[in-house]
Amino acid sequence: MNRLALSVSRGIARVTESALGPCQSAVIRIGFALTALLFLLREAPHRQEMYGPDGTWSFTLGKELTGDNGAFTALLWFHGQAWFEALYWLTVLAAVSLLLGWRTRTASVLFMVGVVSLQNRSVFMGDGGDNVLHLMSIYLVFTRCGQVWSLDARRARRDASARARGVPRADRLGPALWIVLGGLLTVVTVAGRLGTGDWPLPALLWGMWLAQGLWWAAGRWPRSPQPRILADVVGNVVHNAGLFVIMAEACLIYATAGWYKIQGSRWQDGTAVYYPLHLESFSPWPGLAGLLSSSGTLVMLVTYGTVLVQVAFPFTLFNRRVKNVLLAAMMTEHAVIAVVLGLPFFSLAMIAADAVFLPTSFLRRLGDGAVRARDRVLRRGAVVLPGQRGGGSEEEAGDARVGFTA
Repeated sequence: MNRLALSVSRGIARVTESALGPCQSAVIRIGFALTALLFLLREAPHRQEMYGPDGTWSFTLGKELTGDNGAFTALLWFHGQAWFEALYWLTVLAAVSLLLGWRTRTASVLFMVGVVSLQNRSVFMGDGGDNVLHLMSIYLVFTRCGQVWSLDARRARRDASARARGVPRADRLGPALWIVLGGLLTVVTVAGRLGTGDWPLPALLWGMWLAQGLWWAAGRWPRSPQPRILADVVGNVVHNAGLFVIMAEACLIYATAGWYKIQGSRWQDGTAVYYPLHLESFSPWPGLAGLLSSSGTLVMLVTYGTVLVQVAFPFTLFNRRVKNVLLAAMMTEHAVIAVVLGLPFFSLAMIAADAVFLPTSFLRRLGDGAVRARDRVLRRGAVVLPGQRGGGSEEEAGDARVGFTA
């Protein structure tokens, strides 16, 4: 009994004292932001037909669909072209901001609103990766995904260094963003735009806005550190719960896909992979698809292997080595799907979801390697920067490198 109580207390302490998986949450932030950004940029020439007010799925049909299923989309608030363009490109900017980790909390909320609005506007566009991106954009809002590999983390280090020197830096942009977004939220709430649909969007957005204000106030409470400690505990619990939901969602996706495949006759006889390779819509490289499907043994192995990996993966989380092997196999499979079947964004979304299970040691080595590569590039760039020839001071060189990276 004492051992059980000790284990429970240690578990509670771990969940409340720190935001777990900083590298994993950062890599899924980067992965999903990159997926959305590349998709929106690639489809920018076709955005009118896909999501525009006079697109294939008309504004009236969109109104009827969201009225039936209760889905939220800000694109149906107004019929104007200017509103559509503003929201589309705001989503692109939010994806860039989230990718770089700049004002991550605000960017994640704007990213969620933009992604959900676009996808619910025309639900018949896209592929299965849209559903993953849709769900993960909501879950990311609850995570502290800018702890590492972000501009926010760099700013936090600079602020801590400034406080240690006794010259604290004032953050004026954060409160300004909070005030502006609060004003916009008030306007759309009073106008009744947030009240449509069954999704509890008003409570979510107002809750995030108030929570951010309380977080800022707690960090500047002059009399006691207790409010900030309490805010940290709540933030850690919410983050860890969000990260757990992301993991559970990924497991559910694979388990559901695997068990449904088992029930299909083509998956049972080992020929299921053969057919999509010969569909014109999924054959960007007919020669490569023909080469892969020419071997019956290879088709059978890939078919059975896909089912086996998807069904077994949730159970392998209890064994780190087996999990890592299957994780590499699934990521490789999605990379092959991206090339052979021409589904790059579906594959990129699934790889981003898989990344939440990557080992921390591997991610840290990957991050350290990226930093070393960046430093090599900066050293080469610093040589040709104005004022660096002839031997500048170390401080000037450091300022030049900072300017280069910003």
